[in-house]
Amino acid sequence: MDFTDQRLVFRPGDDGYEEEIAGFQTGFAQRPAIVFAAGSADDVVAAVSYAADAGLPIGVQATGHGLPGPSEGGVLISTRRMDSVRIDADARTVTVGAGVRWGQVVEAAAAHGLAPLNGSAPGVGAVSYTLGGGLGILAREFGYAADHVRRLDVVTADGILRHVTAESEPELFWGLLGGGANLGVVTALEIGLVPVARLYGGAIEFDGREVDPGRVLRAYEAWTRTVPDELTSSVAALVYPDMPQLPPHLRGRYLVTVRVAYTGSEAAGERLVAPLREIGPVVSDSLREMPYTDSHTIHSDPDFPHSYYGDSVVVRELDLAAAEELFALTGPAAEKMHVVQINQLGGALAKPVGNAVPYRDAGWLVRVLSPLEGTDLDAVRAVQARAFGLFAGEGRLLNFAFAAADRAGGLYDAETRKRLAGLKATYDPANLFRRNYGVAASG
Repeated sequence: MDFTDQRLVFRPGDDGYEEEIAGFQTGFAQRPAIVFAAGSADDVVAAVSYAADAGLPIGVQATGHGLPGPSEGGVLISTRRMDSVRIDADARTVTVGAGVRWGQVVEAAAAHGLAPLNGSAPGVGAVSYTLGGGLGILAREFGYAADHVRRLDVVTADGILRHVTAESEPELFWGLLGGGANLGVVTALEIGLVPVARLYGGAIEFDGREVDPGRVLRAYEAWTRTVPDELTSSVAALVYPDMPQLPPHLRGRYLVTVRVAYTGSEAAGERLVAPLREIGPVVSDSLREMPYTDSHTIHSDPDFPHSYYGDSVVVRELDLAAAEELFALTGPAAEKMHVVQINQLGGALAKPVGNAVPYRDAGWLVRVLSPLEGTDLDAVRAVQARAFGLFAGEGRLLNFAFAAADRAGGLYDAETRKRLAGLKATYDPANLFRRNYGVAASG
């Protein structure tokens, strides 16, 4: 099968090559020998078949948020043109193409009083996010995004386009959801929506130089023991650089922020967050009722491409002494900027579901993300090694491994990894799909 439009095949030096390989992550370069800018599932079949015939490794990129690291040569399949969104309001489902970003789905679903289980950043690709599990802003109430997938269209290493459901190919269905990009190129998926049109949420910011960050941590952890599963939250800390591009109230500030998303009423939300407001004086308080289309303002993640390195650790219980030491390590005394976020898990996330998303028994996720502009990667890695060494963790989550393929293991428990390795041996024995956080084939 031929690629549909040869004008959308790029090699180094071609006009359009640099634009096609560019993504959100700017710190680690992908320099493929050939790029196929796919516009359809048939294009993906042609690109995979080309790579298989040539014995070349395959990478896939929609938005470029989660690159595992730098790479040279091989094939890159760019899916950003595959951006169709189809809502079935009666079935409460959406079918998304491989290049769709969550912001598109939020807007389309809102017209029907529905919402997807998206993450905090509307520019993130919906498919790659979901294949990694998908820990969203309503996660404690509804679970992982992967838990709601009904069907995946995927091109496996043999160049076959498969329509995979839990009934048609149960083992492949299990492995695709949580297994990332190890088993093929997902060209579309059908996923359930939830009947959420509004929520109560926002953020409370404390000045970490005026209010003891340890006090915020302890109060936050105690508060999470009292909240219902309908409330999903996290606490974050970072020192903002003193830059004129930032709003004046952020420049040089050390802010410790509690973020909240709750699907109950505004009155109930106000009662639930009252203890947070008693922790100490606040810099800002944006907690309010909002349409779901404004939910991205809870985190206000940066929407511009930049360079970063990051990872995570999941733990059953939050060691508050370790968390305080983490805040001290990454706070005002640190030489460079680090963003720390600690998410409460549990609730629906703990329910067993037929997919490969691991560590369902974890109670907390600890994340550290470090911008790389003007700093040394080895120094950042050293700080993060110290940071994650503070915790007796179970493992890591794939969605939050940012250019951290150098950190060995931990993305799956032993049984899940063994089962994924068996699938790898069946569906990709030549390991074509290795430009990711790979799972080695068994046997």
